[in-house]
Amino acid sequence: MEWSIQEIARTAGTTSRTLRHYGELGLLRPSRVAANGYRYYDEHALVRLQRILLLRELGLGLPAIAEVLDGGDGPEDAAAALGTHLELLVRERRRIGRQIASVKTTLRKLREGEPLMAEEVLDGFDHTRYEEEVTRRWGKTAYERGDRWWRSLSEEQRQDFQRRQRDIARDFAAAHAAGEAPDGAAAQGITRRQYEWISAGWQGQGPSAEAFAGLGQMYVDDPRFTANYDAHGEGTAVFVRDAMRVYADRNLG
Repeated sequence: MEWSIQEIARTAGTTSRTLRHYGELGLLRPSRVAANGYRYYDEHALVRLQRILLLRELGLGLPAIAEVLDGGDGPEDAAAALGTHLELLVRERRRIGRQIASVKTTLRKLREGEPLMAEEVLDGFDHTRYEEEVTRRWGKTAYERGDRWWRSLSEEQRQDFQRRQRDIARDFAAAHAAGEAPDGAAAQGITRRQYEWISAGWQGQGPSAEAFAGLGQMYVDDPRFTANYDAHGEGTAVFVRDAMRVYADRNLG
């Protein structure tokens, strides 16, 4: 069995560009390249991609993933690693199950006029599960500062903050679809809004040129961010990265 790069990308919820990038890094080489240049992946590559995506969801960067895969990529190694991933996924399923039960209980009590219990309403909701990833990338102080800021917001403020990001992502996609250049006035205007949005999340401490450009690169390297931006249009994540790099060089150097 083998699958084309388009089939794999569509099934995995990622992009062909991301898979090619993994190939360039030596993380996921195609099992066959046809005479027309099309890439195909066999079952071994499919399992390897599953491991890559699982490790990405755990917050590992691509260099760290390369080290993990280099430590063993045979059937026994893959089985052992997937066993660990399965345990983590089962835990996550249980947490989501608790969230579903919590929301159902809240809806029932609201409709029937019963008193609410904080333990029931908030069961399964814990944004601190991102603590390890944030601490690894930006330090413990950054996590603690961000945690205090997020907890201080009202629900309306949180929704507004998330809405701003969605609007920015859509505007990036529209500019890319319109053929705007990443270093052009339109794209750089959107990027300025992106910088201001990130600065708000960092409690007014705008990221440095290196950090801002690094975030842009993460949008391409991390499938979660790539999927978020490319959902608005194929190639948007790369467009955002390039625009952020230009903005960093021009305004933050």
